[in-house]
Amino acid sequence: MKKDGEGTMLFRERTDVGEAKEIFLAEIKGMERTELIPVTSSIARVLSAGIFAPRNVPHYRRSAMDGFAVRSVDLIGASPTNPVMLQISDDVMEGTCTPVNTGDYVPDEADAVLMMEDTISIGDMIEIRAQLHPGKNVGEIGEDVRKNEIIFNKGHLLRPCDIAVLASLGISDVKVYAKPVVAVIPTGNDLLPLPGDDVPPPGKTLDINSLMIGEYVEKWGGIARYCDIVPEDEKLIEDAVKANIDTDMIVVSGGTSVGDRDYVPAVVEKLGTKLVHGVGLSPGKPTALGIVEGVPILCMPGYPAAGLVALFAFGKPALRKAGTIPDMPDTTIKARLSGKIMSREGYVSYARVILEGDIAHPLMTAGAGILSSIAKSHGFVIIPENVEGYEEGSEVDVVLIE
Repeated sequence: MKKDGEGTMLFRERTDVGEAKEIFLAEIKGMERTELIPVTSSIARVLSAGIFAPRNVPHYRRSAMDGFAVRSVDLIGASPTNPVMLQISDDVMEGTCTPVNTGDYVPDEADAVLMMEDTISIGDMIEIRAQLHPGKNVGEIGEDVRKNEIIFNKGHLLRPCDIAVLASLGISDVKVYAKPVVAVIPTGNDLLPLPGDDVPPPGKTLDINSLMIGEYVEKWGGIARYCDIVPEDEKLIEDAVKANIDTDMIVVSGGTSVGDRDYVPAVVEKLGTKLVHGVGLSPGKPTALGIVEGVPILCMPGYPAAGLVALFAFGKPALRKAGTIPDMPDTTIKARLSGKIMSREGYVSYARVILEGDIAHPLMTAGAGILSSIAKSHGFVIIPENVEGYEEGSEVDVVLIE
């Protein structure tokens, strides 16, 4: 059998990336577990129930400007040639006004606020040269939020500004979906656990994939469960999967190709359903996807760069669906290529680039095992399977690696 560019035997079947993702996500059920948490700790959490306003905001009439609370009827006919004089007072009544700052309570007797800039102070009097209509510069009760109004619907992802609104309503706790727990299972006889203060002996490497996977799981809204390194043994891999079947998702790193010791896809098939093995993704072709007892399993290549691409392509959307987290678009910017980048025929290719202003410098389009090329790059140019590549000077979308 021939080998492909990632050093693995050619697969009998290769599923398109879009089709593989669709098959995988169709088998994943959304989160049902919920919890009540303080609103001050709810950033990036997803509401499991809609929220209705328990009160009006503002709950009093407030000034929208620094100035004077007035009765608009007292300013009828005011003009530069016919100014009106009002007495500054602690109370608002006929012929008087009272100073207010932005956000202050507007006395019931007043129906407008005159901006400070539109007045001329003369002792304890102010001169006014323009009329005001009722309600001018006054925020009415419930102007921001009406009592019993729906504020956020179920499934809303809370942002800092949303939390501020909830706090303004006096809401101290919110009901949200629990964070999805993702088991991270590293496999390989060559792996050593972190931390690695000493230089590993020849043929050994540090388990950096688990750290990388776990950090992205946390970043995308999940909780990483780090597992011990599992040797290349079918029974031990099977035991590790079974031990973590209580999670919401499992990510297995390594052992996904078609070599004699690549047991992971076979274990998934034995315990559940292997949906896909071999995808049109470069790097990342040996990726396998499956379901075991309702738990989605992403089997990603052990090569760090290939694994990261598989994690972005399949792990991120799977985690979000499993956790009932709204799917957010990747941050993408426009840039112009400083050099030509090529793609593999029939593959969706992730080409790494370094950004310099609006110029994208191709860094590396091959080398699935070179993680530093990911760290040095700012993003990917994702080349569709039906495109051979992009010429120098082409305008492209760069998906930022965040």
